[in-house]
Amino acid sequence: MHHTPIPAIPNAPPSIRNFAHGRSIHDTSSSPEARVYALGAESPGSSALFAKTAAAGTLSHEARMSTAFHELGLGPEVVEYLPGDDTHADWLVTRAVIGEDCTAARYFAEPERLCDLLAVRLRTLHELFHTQPDRLAALNVPDVRTRYLSNVERDWRTGRFDAQFCPRTTAADAHRIATEAAGELRTDALLHGDYCLPNIILDDWRFSGFIDLDHAGLSDRHIDVFWGAWTLWFNLHTSAYCSRFLDAYGRDVIDEGKLAAIAAMECFM
Repeated sequence: MHHTPIPAIPNAPPSIRNFAHGRSIHDTSSSPEARVYALGAESPGSSALFAKTAAAGTLSHEARMSTAFHELGLGPEVVEYLPGDDTHADWLVTRAVIGEDCTAARYFAEPERLCDLLAVRLRTLHELFHTQPDRLAALNVPDVRTRYLSNVERDWRTGRFDAQFCPRTTAADAHRIATEAAGELRTDALLHGDYCLPNIILDDWRFSGFIDLDHAGLSDRHIDVFWGAWTLWFNLHTSAYCSRFLDAYGRDVIDEGKLAAIAAMECFM
């Protein structure tokens, strides 16, 4: 994560400016769709904050899921959510999760340990669907499987296609694979939805929490499993840990054909 110091948050409403008052401010944005600002702790005993802004309506799901994950002891506390309107953007302020994300050098230095930790932590998250169904229902965690499939179709129609997830496959073939497999997806897990190394926070190897929960919800576990294997390949620049990741997660519930179908679907996301 890059940190670019800035004197103030651009176009921030009064309440956001109040949160930023007296704190250092760094732009940590990594996506054109949203801006993220790190607000340093006011004093040694206080917490750092993150302020995120995006188009009106686009942060409501993340605010909802961050609240649910925080209640489960798995995510950041939502300090404030300001929904936007026709003339104003959404704003979401969360308390920083203690630790560093998994792209820190200390974690890359032990890739086998990192791989196993990510796999076991993911399986533990997914199994909450079976071990705590009443709690998830009380937290009103939504089923996002239909939304996921709808996004595939939407981006296929608009011509969006990222071949990195399915090399040597045309957009038409990837869409055919995705369409044929759509009916095979099952709601069988509590998902993070974007299970990548930068979104998992560790405090000296102790799990601290998940961040960036805008795709979280109930859906098919293979979406997260795909991303877990992919992020190890992408961030460690080797495919050496993909099979290890699947072993550590547990191949008893993994359908590798479904993973291939998820890869095709992700080309349109």
